[in-house]
Amino acid sequence: MWKEYYHAAGIYDFDYALQRLAMDPINHVNLKERWVDVPVYLEDDRCVVRVKAEGTTEKPVFSVMSDYDDDQDVIFEHIRNIFQWDRDLQDVQEFFEETDLAMLFFTYAGTPIVRDFHLYNALMKAIIHQQLNMKFAYTLSTRFVQKYGDQVDGAWFYPSPETVAELDYQDLRELQFSQRKAEYVIDTSRLIANGDLDLEKLAKEPSQKVMKELGKVRGVGPWTVQNWLLFALGRENLFPAADIGIQNALKRQWKMEVKPKKDEIEKAAERWSPYQSYAALTLWRSIEG
Repeated sequence: MWKEYYHAAGIYDFDYALQRLAMDPINHVNLKERWVDVPVYLEDDRCVVRVKAEGTTEKPVFSVMSDYDDDQDVIFEHIRNIFQWDRDLQDVQEFFEETDLAMLFFTYAGTPIVRDFHLYNALMKAIIHQQLNMKFAYTLSTRFVQKYGDQVDGAWFYPSPETVAELDYQDLRELQFSQRKAEYVIDTSRLIANGDLDLEKLAKEPSQKVMKELGKVRGVGPWTVQNWLLFALGRENLFPAADIGIQNALKRQWKMEVKPKKDEIEKAAERWSPYQSYAALTLWRSIEG
């Protein structure tokens, strides 16, 4: 067992990050004890890493621990990148204090971008969840992982692209996937397994190129690509104006009778650049629960 401590660069609401992670039944989270177990994929192995809050939002400190004794530096760097601890959220806070969202950021200070644990997992979840209500979306992704993935020390690992590539569409239909969704999940996994879609390489490209290239994949629309950019790559300047939750949050924020239109939202979002993703996360947070 090894254990290391890390101090985040600025304010950081880890308890809220845990609440968001706990929305997904696949994640192994303890809100009371303030920890999450992260499944980590190594080059030739896998391990589970526990990340625990040891401080407060104002003075955030985290412990990172694992029974896996090899590759400690690689593992720690991966965890640090997932939780974006080097991003000083005080800078974001001060930026929004000069905008029309100042009160929202005062109420929900230190809302971080927490990246999904793996690029492939994030894409599969986004494809499965698109155009579904949240409850059924998580039902489907949970069935998918529990049927074809693996559980290690309480933490679930998604199935590999190679495993999913070998499935028949009917296998997912039996989990209540629609025919098209089954095709999108399996066909995309086949592209990745065959080397025709390289997510690691794509992750290094500018957002516009990712939108163009990933958008060519059948069944991967703009919402899915934006979701992957934000939650898989942690891109800071994305604003999904077509998202229903964003529209509802701005309807409340702007005290409107009806939801604002997409072009109206996009124009307003220009004021929140280069931190549009934080605006989106904080707006979502304002209507949760």
